[in-house]
Amino acid sequence: MENMFQDFTTESAIFENKEVLRPNYIPENLPHRAKQIKSLADILSAALKGETPSNIFIYGKTGTGKTATVKYVSKELEEMGEKTSSKCSLIYINGEIFDTQYRVFAYIARAFNKHVPMVGWPTDMVYLEIKTGIDGGKKCVIVILDEVDKLVSKGDEALYNLSRINSELNNSRLSIIGISNDLTFMELLDPRVRSSLSEEEIIFPPYNANQLKDILGERVEKAFNSSVLDGEVIPLCAAFAAQENGDARSALDLLRVSGEVAERSKSKKVTEEHVRLASEKMEKNRIIEVVKTLPVQSKIILNTVIRLNKANAKRRFSSGEVYNTYRKLCSHLKIEALSQRRVSALVSELDILGLINAAIISKGRYGRTREISLSVPEESVQHALVGYCELETLSTIKLKTQVALCGYEKWE
Repeated sequence: MENMFQDFTTESAIFENKEVLRPNYIPENLPHRAKQIKSLADILSAALKGETPSNIFIYGKTGTGKTATVKYVSKELEEMGEKTSSKCSLIYINGEIFDTQYRVFAYIARAFNKHVPMVGWPTDMVYLEIKTGIDGGKKCVIVILDEVDKLVSKGDEALYNLSRINSELNNSRLSIIGISNDLTFMELLDPRVRSSLSEEEIIFPPYNANQLKDILGERVEKAFNSSVLDGEVIPLCAAFAAQENGDARSALDLLRVSGEVAERSKSKKVTEEHVRLASEKMEKNRIIEVVKTLPVQSKIILNTVIRLNKANAKRRFSSGEVYNTYRKLCSHLKIEALSQRRVSALVSELDILGLINAAIISKGRYGRTREISLSVPEESVQHALVGYCELETLSTIKLKTQVALCGYEKWE
């Protein structure tokens, strides 16, 4: 028999180098970020003069080029440090993965060849290993904490200790670069931590559609074979991403998936139709992932809105209607219903996730109420709930509950 992967061993008719469209690719040029690059370089240039750069905190929404810019400038700084004999050590740490003080300290220690386990040692021992490693020679150490808000949400001790370590070093100096999507996360910090950081801030605004076109245009030359993109592909990808808060990462993902859709359909060109199909596919995948991770009660509330949506033509429902239907569904499933106040809070969370729309409507002298409607395609949500039932075989929820949530069982 012919191997099933035989057709995939030939060179792609669409892509020249798909990796150029991945989020971890750092381009040689970063369009529309010259101002932020200069600000970052101006601050970090102190390291080349034997001085301690200020701590820096970088803010901006997802896909605005924060991490790419920091890595780009870091690479340039390391190269210049080697040429001028000014040793600069840059350590990149993702705060979503290394989300405790111990893990951050252990990672830094390992960067200086200290054999520190990821669990088990007293924190003060790991801290001592960090100091020994940093102070082993004259250098400037810059610790980049990406997703720093995820680290701070579990405690600000790591930031506090790292910001004060310079007072205990004799030969070297350490600075911090924090990257965050959350403009308000500094409010979570203890006043002593905020005082010891003395940080400078750099803001990354979202890209507009024209800027996204420029970004995609530069990547296209390396990512795709020549003349395989129709003229409307890049503008359409940029327009879709601009609608999602100017996310360059989304634009690049959409362009890549559009190429993959074209490739799988044996097309020789990527067209506008492929972009629209890719957009629908990505949206469905996003919805499925979000719904699958919801708590059980949130799934029941979402299913309540779906059932109301199917049974009524008006498509918008008062919070009272939703709560009454939710209580009926809980009774049918033999699950204890939450209070109306708690359900209201869960409705707000579903609203933030973009699964439903909960708008406050004034009723004049009758007060105000919330009108709730489904914000995503009904089939996508229903499919996600079905997938949940198929996958969660060891769930503590009764099988009857799972079946009813999937819409397989009728109820009155």
